[in-house]
Amino acid sequence: MKVNSSKKIYQGRILNLRVDEITLDNGRRTTREVVEYRGAVAIVPIIEDKILFVRQFRYPVGEELIEIPAGKIEEGEHPDDTAYRELIEETGYRAAELKLLSRFYTAPGYSTEELYLFLAPKLEPSEMSPDFDEIIEPVEIPMDEVYRMLKNDEFHDAKTILGLLWFFNFVKND
Repeated sequence: MKVNSSKKIYQGRILNLRVDEITLDNGRRTTREVVEYRGAVAIVPIIEDKILFVRQFRYPVGEELIEIPAGKIEEGEHPDDTAYRELIEETGYRAAELKLLSRFYTAPGYSTEELYLFLAPKLEPSEMSPDFDEIIEPVEIPMDEVYRMLKNDEFHDAKTILGLLWFFNFVKND
């Protein structure tokens, strides 16, 4: 594949959009629209026999969702540091330790976003400090209820679904 040209269409606060003219390996010319996003973290935080979530309204989908805590990686920040920071900001809990479970591209067909999924098995109370444009409510849900909700399709956020599937299949049952 060869990139013939690249044009930035939009540059925003959290993402950019570019359009690339490319030649595929078979010689065909085409375009690719690419959302540039620095990357993010998501955390499955455990408090005894409960999982800690955040409830927040998500403007793009027009719904209030229950999600695992998450946030974008700031320029020059290591994903571990982002996970520690975001957990405190969104939940008011500090992770005594973090374990990287997985990393994956959220939508590789059009986005550069890579998400790092962490487990926070031990939490300590701290002080919540959400971003100025976030209204977030921490929610603790017993694990058996979370498992029931997951099976009944009550979560609608991909990172949350993947984080919970990872937790229940590879962490809790080990």
